[in-house]
Amino acid sequence: MRNMIFALLGLAVLAACGVDGEPVQPTLNAGVGVGSGGVHVGGAVGLHKGPVSVFLGF
Repeated sequence: MRNMIFALLGLAVLAACGVDGEPVQPTLNAGVGVGSGGVHVGGAVGLHKGPVSVFLGF
């Protein structure tokens, strides 16, 4: 799982810097929830290019 996260983050960095053409701006969503079960932290990193979107949630 950890290798997959690093691979997708690496692709996001390459796409964002414009190595493969026009730069693509990555998106980041983060949230914190508090409930009876404790504190939950979550988020997602994604890329959009044309009709293709790739997201990784954690």
